[in-house]
Amino acid sequence: MAAKFKKKKKKKILIVDGYNIINAWDDLNELSKINLESSREKLVDYMIEFSKYMGYKTTIVFDAYNVKNSAGYEEKRSDSVGIVFTKEHQTADSYIEKYIAELPNKEFIDLKVATSDYAEQQIVLGKGAARISARELQLDVMKSKEKIGEKNSSHKKTIQRNTIGDRLNHENREVWDKLERMRINKK
Repeated sequence: MAAKFKKKKKKKILIVDGYNIINAWDDLNELSKINLESSREKLVDYMIEFSKYMGYKTTIVFDAYNVKNSAGYEEKRSDSVGIVFTKEHQTADSYIEKYIAELPNKEFIDLKVATSDYAEQQIVLGKGAARISARELQLDVMKSKEKIGEKNSSHKKTIQRNTIGDRLNHENREVWDKLERMRINKK
């Protein structure tokens, strides 16, 4: 009798080059011209929803290459998304390359890097990760938002309220309506 081996489920990891994506997506790019912090937050919000829906553990990397005395900073935003601000003189690209190189058991990881930087894409591919362009990521995020919206709207349709007012005959319904108006006016 042959032994059966369970195929180990791959851990899904997505690394996002934050400023590269902000500069590539029209809505985030326009917002960044007004308020860079707001565009970062909007990207984080997109990634939280997308990562939860798709099952990714996501790291968004923002470089602080030209930020004087930046020691770097990491923050966990949700169970699925973390944010990294690199230290001074460290690019997002170099952080991402080091991150990939230090990952153990890459054969058990579905690893993607979101960037439209061609040179970075080639390095990422050379290190065994898949690359996804900013445009592809945007399309995937929008598709997932649609599917989440469809799922939520179909869920709402199946929920039916069953109230006492719905069960009353016409005579009792008038009493119910008076009581309801009194309750609302008390607020």
